[in-house]
Amino acid sequence: MVNLNRYYSLNRYLKQTYGEKIYKISLNAGLTCPNRDGALGSRGCIFCSAGGSGDFAADVRLSVTEQIEQGRKKIAGKYSGSSYIAYFQAYTNTYAPAAYLREIFTEAVRHPDIRILDIATRPDCLGPDVLELLNELNRIKPVWVELGLQTIHPETAAFIRRGYDLPVFEEAVQNLRACRIPVIVHTILGLPGENTEHQLDTVRYLNTLDIQGVKFQLLHILRHTDLALYYQEHPFHLPGMEEYFDLLGRCLRILRPDIVVHRLTGDGPKSLLIAPLWTGNKRQVLNRLRAYLEEHDIWQGKEH
Repeated sequence: MVNLNRYYSLNRYLKQTYGEKIYKISLNAGLTCPNRDGALGSRGCIFCSAGGSGDFAADVRLSVTEQIEQGRKKIAGKYSGSSYIAYFQAYTNTYAPAAYLREIFTEAVRHPDIRILDIATRPDCLGPDVLELLNELNRIKPVWVELGLQTIHPETAAFIRRGYDLPVFEEAVQNLRACRIPVIVHTILGLPGENTEHQLDTVRYLNTLDIQGVKFQLLHILRHTDLALYYQEHPFHLPGMEEYFDLLGRCLRILRPDIVVHRLTGDGPKSLLIAPLWTGNKRQVLNRLRAYLEEHDIWQGKEH
């Protein structure tokens, strides 16, 4: 039973559902994005790095199986189990012919140690053939789909060059749920022009939808992005560590208690990070975040 005073962590969900902790391996399918290849634009979302939000994903020159094995080796020192989530992370992972997607997704699903197939994509890249494929794969092993919403506010969506309107997102959620596929939504906190109420409104909106998970991401300004150029010319406020914890805590307190929280902040490569610099010390951030959530009765460490 989910405690209404505490958020529903991914670790708790995995242990309740699968009986164990499951580690995620980030994979690279070698795809692009309609916001980069000219279909919608050529420079991507304003915050997106050259890695297409997959800066920690595996080497695209390797096969899916080789990427999985490489990922296993990377986490061998901290995980002794043999259950993994295959996470297709970089760029838009349904933006390709269904035949190619079938090949790479099936290779991941058929791997004996993969328990879940997790696909990050855009809601405007889920055509009928792709939905049919995902529905088929979901009968073999669980499939999750992550959708990049970031915000519900049209002015902000236009500023970040998201490239689709809210009804497109809503239709994608409905189509995925018709296939019984869990939907995980990405949101960004700290976007310029948005105050606390704007960000809480996005969470309140998510509470009204048939979604199963959410990722909270603090806005990072990375080198070689259009957001970095904008920040240089028009500096705007980014939350300090305690300020972000307070905002995150408010989001968690109003989030529907059955929605699984897959991420609380996120981190960018130190070599690319311009701001906020405090996010560069991941260990310190996580330790202080845990202390904050425990102090404010939002999290109990023993549940993780």
